[in-house]
Amino acid sequence: MNKSLLIALFITILLHIVNVNIDYNPKIFDKEVEKLWGLKAFLKQELQVPDSVAGHKGMSGKYFTILGENNIGLNKYAYIGRVNSCRAGGCSISIEPTADMESEYFDYFILFDEHLNVEMVRIYNYQATHGHEVTAKGWLKQFIGYNGTSKLEVGKNIDCISGATISVYAITYDVQIKTLILKSLLRKSNI
Repeated sequence: MNKSLLIALFITILLHIVNVNIDYNPKIFDKEVEKLWGLKAFLKQELQVPDSVAGHKGMSGKYFTILGENNIGLNKYAYIGRVNSCRAGGCSISIEPTADMESEYFDYFILFDEHLNVEMVRIYNYQATHGHEVTAKGWLKQFIGYNGTSKLEVGKNIDCISGATISVYAITYDVQIKTLILKSLLRKSNI
C-alpha cells in the first residue's frame, strides 16, 4: 500500500477516535444557550460537513443549527469541538495542530448569531495540565463579535496569557478557522 495512503488512513482513524470522545451535549451548553438566547427548549440539528472539509485542518468537532419551538430554525449556530494543546513539560506544537501529534486537549463550544458573529466561547472540558487560564470567561469575551472578516492575532487583538501560550494560540486559531468554515458551509448551502 502507498505510504501516503497509509499516513492519511492513520490520521483519519485518529480524527475519528478523537471525535468519539467529545461530549456533544454538555450541560453547560444548554445553560449558556438559555441564558444568552432565552431558549429553555431547543434542539441542535447537526449541519452536514462535506468530507473534503471534515478532514481539513484537524477538524475535530461538529456544527449545529439551533432550532426553537416546533423545530423552527432561529438562524443561530453552534460549533462544539476539541482543541489540541501541549503535555506537561512542553512540546513543539504548531499554531496549526494536527491529530497525529502528542497532545493534551480541551473541549469547547462557540455560539454564533444570525449574522455568524461569535456571541460566546466556552471551554467546558479542560484536560490539559497547563494553560487553564484560557477557560476564564473574561479572557474568552475577546472573541465576541468576531465574524471572520479580520485575522485574530495573539498579542494584537487577542491578549497573551503567560503560562498558557500554546492554549491561547490553539484556541485563537481554532475560533478563526471554525468561523470561516461555518461561513463557507452556509454560503455553499444557501442557508
